[in-house]
Amino acid sequence: MSTSPSSRRPVRSRGWLDRYSAGPEGGDLYTDAPSWVGERWRAVAAELARLGENDAAALQEATSRNAADLGLTFRVTGDEEERAWPVNAMPLVIGADEWAKLERGLVQRADMLEKLAADIYGEQKLVKGGHLPAAVIAGNPFFVRRMIGHPPACGRFLQVYSAELARGPRGQWRILQDRVRLASGIGYTLENRLALSRTTGDLLAASHVRRTAGFFGAMREGMAAVCGRERPRVALLTPGRFNQTYAEQAHLARYLGLPLVEGRDLSVLDNRLYVGTIAGPKRVDGIWRWINTDLLDPLAFDARSQIGVANLFEAWTSGGVGIANAPGSEVLESAALAAFMPRLCRLLMDEEPLLPSIATWWCGQASEGATVARRFDDLALLPAFGQPVEGLAGRDPVAGASLTPEERALFAEALRRRPMDYCGQEIVQLSTAPAIIDGEIVPRPFTLRAFVARRADGGWTVMPGGFARLSSSRDLPTTMMGAGDLSADVWVVDETSAEQHQRTTLQGSPPISRGGGILASQAADNLYWFGRYNQRAELVLRVVRSLLGNSMEGESGPTGGGAVAASLVGLLEYWGAADAGSVGKKLEDVCAQALLSSNLPGSVATLLKRRMDVGMSLRERFARDFWRIVSRPMPPVTVSRPQAMLESARWLGEHFSALSGLVAENMVRSSAWRFLKIGERIERAQAICRMTHDLSAFTGESEDVASGVLLDLCDSQIVYRTRYLTAPMPDPVRDLVLLDPDNPRALAFQIADIATHLQALPSVRDDNVPEAPLRSARALQGELQAALVEDMTRARLRTLEGRLFALSDAISQRYFLQFDREGAERRTRLL
Repeated sequence: MSTSPSSRRPVRSRGWLDRYSAGPEGGDLYTDAPSWVGERWRAVAAELARLGENDAAALQEATSRNAADLGLTFRVTGDEEERAWPVNAMPLVIGADEWAKLERGLVQRADMLEKLAADIYGEQKLVKGGHLPAAVIAGNPFFVRRMIGHPPACGRFLQVYSAELARGPRGQWRILQDRVRLASGIGYTLENRLALSRTTGDLLAASHVRRTAGFFGAMREGMAAVCGRERPRVALLTPGRFNQTYAEQAHLARYLGLPLVEGRDLSVLDNRLYVGTIAGPKRVDGIWRWINTDLLDPLAFDARSQIGVANLFEAWTSGGVGIANAPGSEVLESAALAAFMPRLCRLLMDEEPLLPSIATWWCGQASEGATVARRFDDLALLPAFGQPVEGLAGRDPVAGASLTPEERALFAEALRRRPMDYCGQEIVQLSTAPAIIDGEIVPRPFTLRAFVARRADGGWTVMPGGFARLSSSRDLPTTMMGAGDLSADVWVVDETSAEQHQRTTLQGSPPISRGGGILASQAADNLYWFGRYNQRAELVLRVVRSLLGNSMEGESGPTGGGAVAASLVGLLEYWGAADAGSVGKKLEDVCAQALLSSNLPGSVATLLKRRMDVGMSLRERFARDFWRIVSRPMPPVTVSRPQAMLESARWLGEHFSALSGLVAENMVRSSAWRFLKIGERIERAQAICRMTHDLSAFTGESEDVASGVLLDLCDSQIVYRTRYLTAPMPDPVRDLVLLDPDNPRALAFQIADIATHLQALPSVRDDNVPEAPLRSARALQGELQAALVEDMTRARLRTLEGRLFALSDAISQRYFLQFDREGAERRTRLL
């Protein structure tokens, strides 16, 4: 559905918006728009109709497909599996004049929250002066007492701020919630824009839509500016792949060029933060945190935290590392505090709020509590401090009128005992906007999340656009995506072509740089095991294909259906792909188990799941085509028919070939690529030793059959037939799969390639002596170079297999999550 300027021609929308009805309530973003903005809506709809050939469902399908190609996913709270990101093909169009008012209000709000945080953790004049009840601060579980007297070294608590906005039926905008803890949604805003750009071609430029790239560049420059070093290293600190927004964090890190790190990657030394890498610890000057304050540092906050960094708080207070946003900023998000925002704006800013908060009553005050009790059926009820409380199910607002008599009684009793834990809020009637639902253009209620960040000069910049959530119903708005909800790109449009803004680092030409950047030890570990799991699954698949071919050809098949087949089943048992005692069972049953069993550690299904598990932590490093193939589910397998299983096995074989091709042609030859290849080579080398050992136990006719099977498992049939004009014979086959340095499937080739990759990795030694893994690999390589085929006995193969296990352990010991404090002190004095 691409388009080009030469092919563009005016096409009527054929009713896409001509027959659009917003309903009797009013307050629709399109129908309320000024005339020129309404005309822009219609022009956008007309072009979308042309692109979709007047089929809204087809257009939506193309947009969803583009989002899937980008790898967009999210996880609903409580779900284990990720879902496809639901982006609507119809954008929200907002005129520049209306957006300018929102920008001014958002900057005012950000400045006010900055001053409020400084007072809460500083002089506390607001509480001392009676303007703010002490319980609103001290009763908040996100209030961090240790922050008192520790202002940020850079002088600012907030670096990134976002606000959940609601538009009322008369076009008035209000703030539903302030968000300073996590800027969730900011990455999806970027991806929504990319998905629609792919679908609509140059429609954004033709519609004079403001670009968002400048905002992201300015935000990154702002984070770097507070670090106090030239070309500082800023990392994105993630709680890990099980977090609801991990996919978003990975996309953001990749786009902004930030290392994506977890707490286990980091260590503090002399009040400076370091990330453990394969080249030793490297200094990190600033982190953009996506974890709560209480989990940041188990020594300073919650000792139960498994995802924080010990002594991080001390390093931050000393100025050794910057943290965005500052610890304790979460205190600003409470509903109880929102009840005082109008007064606080006048006190702190000496002006009226340009963007008022939704009307809120904190029940910790007697009169406000009485108001909530009196207007129970007219208000929404919610926890005052964002934590579950008695009488309410969850953290989201609940309409008072929706409670049953029993629930009302329970809530009333809870409110009587601890009124300070509850708030009442007015119920918001949301504006609607056109959306494509089931092939029709219909109104949907929406909220808009806007984003504000500091520039390098410390001032605020507002993203020209945002993240819109189209609700699946008219229920009370919440700030999290739920099942059935949709997202939409927000287009801020100018009446004429917008002026070009000053270039940022994401738009201008950056300094020339080569290589793959730093590689954290944890990422290297994951890459290594990604390669091993991928290779192991392919090897199990090769054995299954060989057995299935035997099963279909009967007793006269290539493995004779006897001793050699039993040896292959034993190999599956050894790898954990078949139950113990599987020898003698029907081959189809054994193969089905090896392919599909979720209870066996070595089945193809289990190995692909493990590959996916480690791959989730690497998604910012993989190209989208690569990740799309990795995340494809296994095809359904009909276990009752060997032919059907064989077809599924062939599909999986093509899957592995496609990944291998992408790795060979698309991955930069960086350290990340080397660890992926080392993992593959180690796994294949161990498997060659084991397969050759097991298939060398035969004599007579079975020995020749076993030699042919070994060729098949090592994918060396064509090379053998080209070199030897004879049927597979034991010694030539064993020489080809064990000692031939030119055969990419031979043991010698694997060892030589491992040594090459290890030699290319950075060393932490000062004496230029090769490190232990490289010495071990070279010793193996030299031994194989001097060996003859008659030297490769079964006993020697077992010994080589054991030495490969030792080599794997040496690689893990050297490169994966090792932090030598004494050595680090010596090596990093000049960093």
